[in-house]
Amino acid sequence: MDRLKLLIDTDPGVDDALAILMAHAYADVLALNIAAGNVGLGHTVQNALKLVETIGARTPVFAGCAAPLIAGADDAAFVHGADGFGDTGYTPSACRAADEHAVQALLRLSHAHAGRLVLVAIAPLTNLALALTLDPSLPQRVARLVIMGGAVTGRGNTHRVPAEFNIGFDPEAAHVVFSTWPHFTLVDWEATMRHGIAFETMERWLTVDDPRARFYAAISRKTREWTRMRGRPRLMVADALAMAVALHPDIVVDAQDHHVAIELSGALTRGATVVDWEDRFGKPANARIVLTVDHARFETLVAAALGTAVG
Repeated sequence: MDRLKLLIDTDPGVDDALAILMAHAYADVLALNIAAGNVGLGHTVQNALKLVETIGARTPVFAGCAAPLIAGADDAAFVHGADGFGDTGYTPSACRAADEHAVQALLRLSHAHAGRLVLVAIAPLTNLALALTLDPSLPQRVARLVIMGGAVTGRGNTHRVPAEFNIGFDPEAAHVVFSTWPHFTLVDWEATMRHGIAFETMERWLTVDDPRARFYAAISRKTREWTRMRGRPRLMVADALAMAVALHPDIVVDAQDHHVAIELSGALTRGATVVDWEDRFGKPANARIVLTVDHARFETLVAAALGTAVG
């Protein structure tokens, strides 16, 4: 059986790094398309290059959008470190990003792998929104789109209480994608909270003598400490959860299909994902909202990506 053909749109980011490790363990990763988000584009590109080098992959890295479509946004350096990888001071990768822009790379690869490409969007949706603007036929060539974003009942993780970071960073881009893409899978922040990983479990996995575990232990240390200090009972690995759903759709135990729209103008709610739970808008469902996954299987996938086994 052919391995999945993945294109990952990402803003590494500690949680992105774990998702990228998972992807390389289980699929053919055609490219990493990079956006600004967790930190600025210069750092996210360098982090992607370093991660690819660390795992010995030859995955091309394409730099994309350095800012949201319209308005400026705050990054998440206070969680991920100023460099996005925990301020570890790692030696920069000897690799270089490709010359092609991420948006053009996405469109080219969608033709080269039409009908087979699985697109996993774990960053703000700026690159994808621009690709759709340039070529509205893009969804016809993508087998599946999985988005990590949103907070479907308003329990977000930004200063605008209902908004999740990826959507809140560039709400206009999210609006373009949500209003244009016919149907996608949505893995939101609230699903992430239901599927956190116990700190003790993660720290046990990170003691394995494997370069992936050692690297992830170093770059995630600041994030793990920050999360503990906030009193959260488990480590939240949002992008890894979305990647698990992309890699193994049958891991989903419970999901619902509804129409989801993006709030753009609310002083308190800009960037919120508004779900028509009762289907009152009369609009077709554009999102399959993941509610629950097989948690034991999810942990097995994460552990294996770090070089250990659960059993």
